Parts: sequence; C-alpha cells; structure tokens
Amino acid sequence: MTESWPRVSVVMTVINEERHLRHAIDRLLHQDYPGELDIVIAVGPSKDKTPQVARAIAQANGHVHVVDNPSGRTPSGLNAAIAFGHSDIVVRIDGHAMVPPDYVRTGVLTLQATGADNVGGIMAAEGTTHFEHSVARAMTSKFGVGGASFHVGGEPGPALTVYLGCFQRAALERVGGYDESMQRAQDWEMNLRLRQTGGIVWFTPDMRVTYRPRPTVKALARQYHDYGRWRREVARRHPDTVSVRYLAAPVAVAGVGAGVVLAGVGAIARQPWLMALGLAAPAGYLVLDLAASAHSALSAPRLSWREAVRLPLVYATMHGAWGTGFLRGLPRREQQRAVPSASG
Repeated sequence: MTESWPRVSVVMTVINEERHLRHAIDRLLHQDYPGELDIVIAVGPSKDKTPQVARAIAQANGHVHVVDNPSGRTPSGLNAAIAFGHSDIVVRIDGHAMVPPDYVRTGVLTLQATGADNVGGIMAAEGTTHFEHSVARAMTSKFGVGGASFHVGGEPGPALTVYLGCFQRAALERVGGYDESMQRAQDWEMNLRLRQTGGIVWFTPDMRVTYRPRPTVKALARQYHDYGRWRREVARRHPDTVSVRYLAAPVAVAGVGAGVVLAGVGAIARQPWLMALGLAAPAGYLVLDLAASAHSALSAPRLSWREAVRLPLVYATMHGAWGTGFLRGLPRREQQRAVPSASG
C-alpha cells in the first residue's frame, strides 16, 4: 500500500440531476480513501432544483464545493471543476453515477501500479423500473453496445477508452483538458488524445460504477441519437478511429431504411419479388433483435416478463437512434461552431 496518499479532487458536472445528486454525493463522502478528498460540482442551468440541492450539500460539508457552468456543457463544466481543485489526482463522476466505497482508493492504487494516465472500470447499468431494467440489460450486452470492456467486462489492461476515469492531473494538463467543442463523446476524444501523446488508458474490472439508465423511450432515443452524432464528429476529425463496431448501427439503419423503400416500390409496382427483397433487411434485423432479446432475457439473472417484452423495443431504439445520429452527423453550422479547441 502507498505510504503517502495523494490529494484527490472528485469532479462532476450536473444539470437536472435533482433525483440522484444527493445519493451520488453521499456515496463520495463515504469513500474509504485514506488521503484528502474534495468534491467539486459544476452546476449548469437546470429545470429542477439541482442548483439548490448542490449548494445545500456544499453548505453542510466543507469538502464539497460548487462552481458555475453557465453553458451547461459537460466538457466546460469538467474543466471548470478541474481548475478549481489543486490535487494530484482527478476523479470524474457523473451526477447519476453511484460508486462503491473503495472506488477512489482502487483508482489511485491502479494509477500507481500501472503508470497509466487514466484508469476506469465498468459502467454497471442498473435500473429501478421495468423499462430501466430492460435498458440496463441491453447496455451490458454485446448485441446492444458492442464488446467494449467498460460495458461488458473483461481482463485488466490497456483500452481505447474507459467509463469516467481516475486521471493524473499532469496528464490532463499535458493535453489541455477536455475539448469544450465536444458536447458529447468528450471522454472518448479525451482518451484518444491521451493515447496519442504517449499515455496509457487502463481498464480494470475492480472499478465498478452503478449507472442509472434513461427512464423513457424518448429519453433513451435522444441520448443515443446524440451519441451517434458526436461519434460521427470524432470520426470526421479522426478518420483513423473508425471501426466495424461503430459502423454496425449506421449500416443496419441504412439497410433497413433502404429495404422499406424498396418494399414500398415493389408494392406500388405490384412486384412481389421486389417487395420480398426489400423486406429481407427489416425482417433480418427483427429476427436478430428477437433472438438477442430472448438470449438476454434468459441470461442470469433472468428478467421478468414485463422487462423481457420491452427488450426488443429497447434494442431497436438504441441501434436506430445511434445509427441515425451517426448518419446525420452534425449540421454544417454546428460543425463550424464545434471546431477543436486550442487544447485539442
């Protein structure tokens, strides 16, 4: 065990997190970390009582601090929170993420043992409603999100990216912090720059964060549509990062869409063979979706029937929204505004 525990700043940026913020902060205040630990919350414009909740927590505990994030954007809030602290280690947490008591200690020990710039673990999605349970199961399956270790688990070792992260402050300063032009995918882009400048991003299954999924189909679709659009922006800036895994959903959306159009043309032209050819792609995806849903629902621990019947819709929403977002990308005016910052 280390003899001198470095000072740690836990940073988070929040907006409309009244529902989970107190619980998330309580988890952080009960860390078993032996060294000094402060929590910095960057609060953006919210439609609920998130600012009041954050300031009430800070007034009641001297280790919690609040900074303003007027834009509400995640990377600008993170940079503001990081700048407020003066620690050697920076731990990023979300306002709806629930961490175990040993999370910070494990992160610091892993940084010291590996010499990595950033270490992170598993995004353990756990729901509280039938729909959220279905989303959680989809978010931890390869059919739903691919084979990234931070989603589905795996052996410790170097990774392209990890969930959230425990960073060496010196590494963040080396790359200039988060790129504030990236409204989404800022973690992936940050880890890319760390790796490009010679750093190591390290995955460890010993760091496990409880993540609360979106509670409705609409919210889930908006989340994954944004993911897709901003992952397309990363691909535009860094074409060498494009992989088969990231193209799977866009190809599926394009194939299903083209199939539906072709089937419609066949119907208008009264050509059954053309209709059948067009319906092949949608039918093929439907079969895969139902088969994967059945496999996921029956995997331990089994889902209830109310959760199982929601899985096909959840998978289709995630794939369809992400793929559509990737195909659309950002509008040209957004691309012009989303120019890489000087730090990127």
